[in-house]
Amino acid sequence: MSGSSRAINPHASQPTSLVSLARSLSRNRRLILQMTRRDVVGRYQGSAMGLAWSFLNPVFMLVVYTFVFSEIFKSRWGGIGGSDSKTQFAVVLFVGIIVLNLFSEMLNRAPNLILSNVNYVKKVVFPIEILPVIAMGAALFHSLVSLGVLLAAFAIFNGYLHWTAVFIPLVLLPLVILALGLSWMLASLGVFLRDVGQTIAIITTVLMFLSPVFYPVTAVPERFRPFLMANPLTFIIEQAREVLIWGHLPNWLGLGAYTLMAVVIAWAGYAWFQKTRKGFADVL
Repeated sequence: MSGSSRAINPHASQPTSLVSLARSLSRNRRLILQMTRRDVVGRYQGSAMGLAWSFLNPVFMLVVYTFVFSEIFKSRWGGIGGSDSKTQFAVVLFVGIIVLNLFSEMLNRAPNLILSNVNYVKKVVFPIEILPVIAMGAALFHSLVSLGVLLAAFAIFNGYLHWTAVFIPLVLLPLVILALGLSWMLASLGVFLRDVGQTIAIITTVLMFLSPVFYPVTAVPERFRPFLMANPLTFIIEQAREVLIWGHLPNWLGLGAYTLMAVVIAWAGYAWFQKTRKGFADVL
């Protein structure tokens, strides 16, 4: 924790600029990496198979999706033809699940980040603004494992991978930035309003059905599509499928606009967190 050894008055005003955020992340990068690793390993602590579960869970889910949608629902995705269309449905669906899980895990954990680390607020000199970044690191690790399973399954089903898959980090980056901004805001609100956690759990469940995870955008009636497109997950899910499944280049203009919006929200969330953190110790 060498990067966080400077004295901090918990009631003092904290810097809110993006520059201060960048400095904090750079100064505490080793601490972030160390605690992210501990978060990932700790999730499976005590289990016989340990970290292997991070790989087995997405494999199991993909097998279940393939069986259910190919053998029971006999589902097909618009635009996919051929004899493998039913197994391809599971792969296309899994892309949406990976994006949804990344976003949902961050939002569901955010309201309790400060509440579950009270000692960092009260007793230890600690840069608590990095807690959402640590949670994001753990969520990204599991998403990357799931992505590896997805690419392996796609290669098995089709015998090849699209070269455009190399753009998936750029597709997910705006969502990561957006989720971080919302996490800072929710982490702060969760200290003062304990019902936030329950509310977010409901919202993320609703998002699962209001995102094009189990169905293509074209399946939604025209009059409802503007509401679907307003969902922050819709564009990222569609772009992830473009580069991973269809082999198309991403929509650079759309990604640029999304990233700009995400940065603004991230800055607003970080500024809110920094301005309200001086009240954490009093409430906790």
